[in-house]
Amino acid sequence: MASTIINNRFVRWWLTPKFPTAHVAKVVSYKPVGVYAILRNIYRTWIVHPLKRRAAKLYVNFLQNYFGLKVIGISGSSGKTTTKEMLASILKKTGNTVFSIANIDPVYNIPTTIFKCRPITKYLILEMGVEYPNEMDFYLWLAKPNVGIITNIYTTHTLFFKNIDGVYKEKSKLVKGIPKTAHAVLNSESFHLRKLEGKLKAKVTWYGGKSPIKSLQAYFTGDFKTRFMLKMNDSNIPINLPVLGKQFVENALAAAAAAKLLGIGNKEIKRGLESFKNQEHRMNINKLKSGAILIDDSYNNNPEAAKRAIEMLKEVSGKRNSLLVFGDMLELGSDEVLEHKEISKYISDRKIDYVVGVGPLSQKVCTDKKYWAKDWREALPIVNKLMRGNMVVLVKGSRSIGLDNLVSAIK
Repeated sequence: MASTIINNRFVRWWLTPKFPTAHVAKVVSYKPVGVYAILRNIYRTWIVHPLKRRAAKLYVNFLQNYFGLKVIGISGSSGKTTTKEMLASILKKTGNTVFSIANIDPVYNIPTTIFKCRPITKYLILEMGVEYPNEMDFYLWLAKPNVGIITNIYTTHTLFFKNIDGVYKEKSKLVKGIPKTAHAVLNSESFHLRKLEGKLKAKVTWYGGKSPIKSLQAYFTGDFKTRFMLKMNDSNIPINLPVLGKQFVENALAAAAAAKLLGIGNKEIKRGLESFKNQEHRMNINKLKSGAILIDDSYNNNPEAAKRAIEMLKEVSGKRNSLLVFGDMLELGSDEVLEHKEISKYISDRKIDYVVGVGPLSQKVCTDKKYWAKDWREALPIVNKLMRGNMVVLVKGSRSIGLDNLVSAIK
């Protein structure tokens, strides 16, 4: 019965054209309890949201055509939110800027964000994260970006995309779907994104690697910030990012490249990058009373992000002991066991002093005398026992494993 409703043409049309099948299934399968909850669900799901999406599509198109609104869409396997925050910090210096906020599914967040715009709004930044096939088609149905940014392509959500090629196919739709008058901003160090060279209608700006927009001399400071030289065409701009992690340098390059395309000057780019506010649970630094340094990167976890975080831990800890609390990497499908085993070897090769795995899959990480806990509550006493004053502790995981709760308990 449910599958018949999901595939019904009228249902799919009413929920709005291009509405992803996975989300149609969620809508149909949701069964609230109680009369009030049922009526509220019918009103919101079957009346408010379908009308809101259609109105948002018309509204953003109107603002683009008649008031010169510039829409920037951002996708990628990691760094989307940070790139969005950095770009917003830059653009706010020069004009009214609206951007996606909160951790809400983009299917619902994007229409809401669009309605925050006014005729005076100059820039609209939309985070276009994809988890299921055909989500990007829906986002592009809602709004056509003037600038499309893809930060990278990694092994993420392969439970739904099958493999990294599936991830690439979906995320690359962002820049394949924009016209020749638009701009694509792409990471030149991404193998999959390089395959787009010469295949897009949009004008392409590359960043990173040997491209004209790149970083030089990136290093960590004693106060846990990241400094680098932003080389942008013929300009060298010293940047002091208020965050720890060389992956943030890549995000800064993407934001700077997009800002330059939008006509922003070097001074504003520098000011924006150096004053941006990092989001919670993304490499946040906490100095504990014991003297230990706690690095909270508990927002999300995937193989490439995990490797970068481990490299950072090794570099920052220096002569101090290092402790890694590692949570399961989820939604990797048939690759999940292999990816966790590879991370185990990666950790061993970097000689991290102590490792605590959290979650069923992280048992694969906890070989060679490493510690393991089934959940964050069980991990807490282990971490407290291992933690010393002269130690750097990295909590790398995802909120779905509850490692954000672990961080709060440690603090």
